Amino acid sequence: MIVISKEEAKELMTASETIELMKETLMDFNLGKSEMSLRMNNQLSDGNFYLLMPAYLKEKQYFGVKLISIFPTNHGKGLPSHQGVVLLFSAEDGQEKAVVDCVEVTALRTAAVSAVATDLLSRKDAKVMGFMGAGVQARHHVEALLEVRDIEEILVWDLYEKSANNFAEEMSEKHNMKVTVCKTQEELVGSSDIITTVSLAKEPILKGEWVKPGTHINAIGASAKAYREMDSLVVQKSKFYVDKRESCLGESSDFLVPLSEGLITEDHIYAELGDVLLGKTNGRESDDEITMFEGMGLAVEDIATASFIYEKKLKQMESK
Repeated sequence: MIVISKEEAKELMTASETIELMKETLMDFNLGKSEMSLRMNNQLSDGNFYLLMPAYLKEKQYFGVKLISIFPTNHGKGLPSHQGVVLLFSAEDGQEKAVVDCVEVTALRTAAVSAVATDLLSRKDAKVMGFMGAGVQARHHVEALLEVRDIEEILVWDLYEKSANNFAEEMSEKHNMKVTVCKTQEELVGSSDIITTVSLAKEPILKGEWVKPGTHINAIGASAKAYREMDSLVVQKSKFYVDKRESCLGESSDFLVPLSEGLITEDHIYAELGDVLLGKTNGRESDDEITMFEGMGLAVEDIATASFIYEKKLKQMESK
């Protein structure tokens, strides 16, 4: 069994490789080539919790589980809020193959799926992308989204101005482009063609009244019922896409709150990304549509990413 650290995982897989893998993974899942159970959410004290996310890649002959802890209370301790591992097994004989640190796996696959959604749903001429949240996920999303759109400027807002300033300085230097810190959420939303929310907000930080026609939104941070980034109006106004319908209906407060208010029905979910990739339904159809991708995160994405990293590591070891 191989143990793969966060640093090794980062070196073994690029953003472009992950985007292509996530396209394949989402299509395979919708074609029945992989299976997964809905994740199990287990509450701890002080609003902290952990998730168990199992999946089986039938054609690739791997199965496994991601165990990830989410500790919002770590922000005040200088520790990451997300920590955990992916356990990878052979589906041919049950042997354990790898233990992979899941921080990089989660960040890579989440940003890559958002890039797939952005490529399918945002305007081709989008030039300004805004980030609400300035942490690890925002940094990975910059790299992934730049793979699919020719962006001229990045905007950022964060509850903590110091975090936003650090993000702006780092991303400007790394990607050689203009990065502007916005003082308010409204300023960022009204000026962005593509918006990605990567916060742990428990109350909406993005309001529908601020969103201009033609905007695409990646709603990523509210991946459990305790969190909510979107107000009901922006969800109602949006052409709404998901990674998995059942995951959204089970855990997305962004969707479930306007559903409970009677502003939308379950049919407001227009499509899953996998079906758009397979050509079974449409992505963006006009420049005026407001599109939204609600990314809950799927176990098949984690196991596919971990198996790719494992196989690449194995090849490295065999070539030495």
